Amino acid sequence: MTTTLAPAPPAAPPSPKAALAPEGGLRRRLVLRLVALVALYLLWELTARVMHNPTFIPSPAAVWDQLITTSTTHDGVRGYSGHLLIEHLGVSLRRIVIGSAIGVAGGLLIGVLLGTVSWLRVVAEPVITFVRALPPLAYFSLFIIWFGIDETPKLWLLSIAALPPVAVATAAAVHNAPTGLVEAARALGASRRQSIRDVVLPNALPEIFTGVRLAVGVAYSSVVAAETINGVPGIGGMIRDAQRYSQTDVVVLGLFAIGLSGLLIDALLLTAENRLIPWRGRA
Repeated sequence: MTTTLAPAPPAAPPSPKAALAPEGGLRRRLVLRLVALVALYLLWELTARVMHNPTFIPSPAAVWDQLITTSTTHDGVRGYSGHLLIEHLGVSLRRIVIGSAIGVAGGLLIGVLLGTVSWLRVVAEPVITFVRALPPLAYFSLFIIWFGIDETPKLWLLSIAALPPVAVATAAAVHNAPTGLVEAARALGASRRQSIRDVVLPNALPEIFTGVRLAVGVAYSSVVAAETINGVPGIGGMIRDAQRYSQTDVVVLGLFAIGLSGLLIDALLLTAENRLIPWRGRA
């Protein structure tokens, strides 16, 4: 006697609530961020009115007026110190990009060496930690003595500031690479260089990208120090010059310019990380 199996019931379609969950979560995050921004703006406005001291806390309107003034030619004066705000920001971003690129490249090379050569890690790791602990202004004066007041000391400062985070992250990721994968690659005939290139480095990419994001953030936080001397044009130089004349609204405007451009650069790095390392955060 033959029996026939009843066809399986069709799978239930996903509920509208489940289908809309990602969209609803995104909408909720946007609403929360908008509410937080509005709350911070109201707090800033209220504090400025209560203090009634524009030198101490400028009002949002004063900062907005400086944005218009520094972005245009007003009463025969072009921007701030003869340069528009976008030009100040562009010069600083160029310095940050060049310095970060040099620091990241050096950090990758040093990190790979520290992660693969044990005796070198024992010798050089304290040096990297020592440099990472130094504030940028501590060695900027030394660079001024060595290289003068032009672009060279600024780029050296940003490069040295950006190097340790990448070196430490790369060294830790390379040193902790899965031993089984490396041994399997060597058993299949891969040389030491090939196993590092094809196995160790791809496995270390998530930690390396974290180090790169930290390095760019350190470079951003060091740009004001890098532009302390002969920093105009430059957003850090503009901030330092405005501080001398107690132009707090210009200082706040410069901080906003650095912070917002930093958010944009970090978002670009995060997008690149998600595209190059799609497996991160997944089993």
